[in-house]
Amino acid sequence: QVQLVESGGGLVQSGGSLRLACAASGFTLLDYAIGWFRQAPGKEREGVSCLSNGDSRTYYARSVEGRFTISRDSATNTVYLQMNNLRPEDTAVYYCAASPAYYCSPHGSTYWGQGTQVTVSS
Repeated sequence: QVQLVESGGGLVQSGGSLRLACAASGFTLLDYAIGWFRQAPGKEREGVSCLSNGDSRTYYARSVEGRFTISRDSATNTVYLQMNNLRPEDTAVYYCAASPAYYCSPHGSTYWGQGTQVTVSS
């Protein structure tokens, strides 16, 4: 069965760190662009980071660049999002998604995880 499962969310203080994990089953993440998206209450879904398909280049939203790092562990078929220096505005539900295209996009993503809540207190 094809599945993406996020984990690692939680409650942290401003300035703290979390590492989110996106574990894939039923397919290999190496054949997909893997993106992290987030959605806060009352706000549009926002692309956070992307690991491109094929050459595994990394991309980041301006709001998180320099603080977040996306990476992949091929041995465990897992993509991570290391989040450092978290801010209250990072509070959202975070989703990972896989797309067969080169780059990540919400409409082009075939598989989505269930989401994991990240809450950053001031």
